[in-house]
Order: sequence, then C-alpha cells, then structure tokens
Amino acid sequence: MTVIAAGTASGGEGARVAAAALSLRQRLGEAVWKQVRLGLVLGSGLNNFAAQMAQATTIPVAEVPHWPVPRVHGHGGALVVGQVAGTTVACLTGRVHLYEGWTPGEVVRAVRTLRHLGVPDFLLTNAAGGLVDHLSAGDLMVLTDHINLTGCSPLVGALEPSFGPRFPDQTRVYAPELQQRLHAGSRGLQSGVYAGLLGPSYETPAEVRMLQRLGADAVGMSTVHEAIALNAMGARVAGLSLISNLATGIADTPLSHDEVIAAGAQSEAALTELVTKFCAHS
Repeated sequence: MTVIAAGTASGGEGARVAAAALSLRQRLGEAVWKQVRLGLVLGSGLNNFAAQMAQATTIPVAEVPHWPVPRVHGHGGALVVGQVAGTTVACLTGRVHLYEGWTPGEVVRAVRTLRHLGVPDFLLTNAAGGLVDHLSAGDLMVLTDHINLTGCSPLVGALEPSFGPRFPDQTRVYAPELQQRLHAGSRGLQSGVYAGLLGPSYETPAEVRMLQRLGADAVGMSTVHEAIALNAMGARVAGLSLISNLATGIADTPLSHDEVIAAGAQSEAALTELVTKFCAHS
C-alpha cells in the first residue's frame, strides 16, 4: 500500500509528485526502489552516460504522470534505472529549465519524485561557463555552494509537508562527504561556487564581472532549484559542473550551445570514469 504524505491528497504539487511516484512503484516494483542508492541528473551534452548502465530499464519521461518532457538539444528524455559499478542508480538523462517556460515546481518535479520514492543521495551534473582564471574548457568542478540568481525558488507557495520544512537550512546544501567522494575519484578536479541564472541568453561581460565579484566560479542555467528542493527533503546532494566554455568577456569567441554539446562529447570518457567511481562507493 502506498501512503501519500499529509498535504498531498487535496491536489497541488504534492499530489502530482505522489501520483508520479505511485506510477513508478507500480511499473518497477517496490523492491527495485528499495535498492536505488543514487539519483543522477545528466546535464547538457552528458546524456550518453546512461548507455553504460547494466540491467537497465528505460522509461520515457513522457510516460510518467505529470513529468514535464525535456525539449532542449543535448538533453535526453528518459528515466533509466539500472546498475553502475554494482550500485542501483536512477538516472535522468535530461532536465527541464525555467527558460523553457516551466515553473520551479515543474523543474524539480522529477527529482522530488525520486526522493519521494526513498532515493537518499543525488549527483546533479551540468555544463557551465568558467568565470575564473584557473578553470579551462573541459575541466570538471565539484560544487561547494551555489548562488541562486534566477529570482525564484521551488519552495515558494503553499507549504507541502512532504517537501520539507517552511524554512530549510542551507548551510551545507552540497554534502561535504559526497564532495570528498568525488575528489577521491580524480586528482584533477576543481572546486567552486556555481551561479544559477535564468537564461536562455548567455551573460553579458558586465554580468560576468558582477558574478566574479559575488564569488562565483562558474555559471549556468540549471541545478540550483533541484539542489534547493532536494536539500529541503533531507537528501544528500552533490553537484558536478563540466566547464564547457569560458564566459563572455573571458573567451575570445562568441558563445554557442553547439560548443556546450561538443565539450560534453569531448569530456565524456573522463566524466563516465568519475561518475562510475562515485557510484561504486554509493
């Protein structure tokens, strides 16, 4: 029997998440969800990692009730549940973004569903622009913190008890122990603060200078809302940015999404190796 948490039965975002979770329980079985140790979200150009998973079951996002479907080039549209290095992983091969017209609740609905199903740990990956001298295209950066500059939050609105407290602490949104696990998988990793902006336009040179002064090391258009929502629900969260390009005013050439996709392809082997090692210790 599935128990829907208080506050979800009367409708709203909590009911949508509970309905999606019920569908996935019925499709894969309760026993499978008890085995899932890690939720993995793949960013722009990184969706091929799911091909490495063994004993995998693929569920198109369109078949999960209430889940919005990614429609940005470079993002997959499936939930893949399978084995990576002996660990059962629930992998989202893409995500949706605010700049597509989705609400914050829709942006985080899939990860909230996985957390509702009991998934304890999450690794959120993204492609980002580098803002500081020590980052170069192709680097991998472990998130130590973020700056939410999107102007909104998935926690705004009526309180859903199943989504956590009204005023969640954010002292350690990115779990130090998961950061350490990422660093243990590769000596070449960078660390830094990720700034999340609305997009979809890239930042102006003046905005880049502002972000640098605020203490950001990389900038992108995702991740922060997922991290906020999961942290509020008590999950442990790790974040990993592929530095796909240098930001406007630092790079000598105009920025393009094709560049982001190309960087993901070039760094696929290194990312796959790192995430596999991370999964092995989950």
